[in-house]
Amino acid sequence: MGETRTKEYLFRPPVSRVQYHGRHQGSNERKPANQTKIVETDDPSEFNRPLFAHARVGKNKDPFSKIDAFADFMEKGIGNKADIAFFKFCYVDIGAETDVEKVFSDYKNSLSSLMKTYPKTTFVHVTVPLKSLQSGIKAFVKKIIGRPMWGYDDNIKRNQFNELLRKEYDGKAPIFDLARTESTLPDGKRSSFSKDGKNYYFMVPDYTHDGGHLNELGRKRAAEQLLVVLTT
Repeated sequence: MGETRTKEYLFRPPVSRVQYHGRHQGSNERKPANQTKIVETDDPSEFNRPLFAHARVGKNKDPFSKIDAFADFMEKGIGNKADIAFFKFCYVDIGAETDVEKVFSDYKNSLSSLMKTYPKTTFVHVTVPLKSLQSGIKAFVKKIIGRPMWGYDDNIKRNQFNELLRKEYDGKAPIFDLARTESTLPDGKRSSFSKDGKNYYFMVPDYTHDGGHLNELGRKRAAEQLLVVLTT
């Protein structure tokens, strides 16, 4: 599978007012009325009607490009038109070699400026998604011979970034904790590993088909939690 490009998501009007109508394809269940359209667009003129808009931002493995691209979207006319706006990084944007302090500082400064400039738009902060850990016979052999297994060091950096984000915005602004959702089992327990006496979280293997992208179960759980955040 290829890497997933980061997207930004923009809402008009507030999600709590969104209703649906018609029928699901292949189902006899009726949708609620007044369906809000899902549109891939970054055209400010589209925000004169109800819609759920999404667009691609920046380049993979370059988190700074995504921060800048999101700000550009707001500055070209979407700020104060969208009721809710957010973007998420891809898991490939934060890895073992990432300076998470620098990335978060840039993110924080950019979002602080956007929140002041566009007070009519609610900005939601999203934790960086995680990956599952290498397992099976290859992982077993690597552990025996002392070779690093993939997923550990990268996830440590993602956890570090997410802790900075939670510390900064918890109780102050909406947070969609995607990483928590990805690492939480149906029974409420968390998938974690320890290194140097500290716990770090990783994606529940049952939520992914390739170690990084969500499968149907994972997407369902993430969508449910996103709706909770957007309608609170």
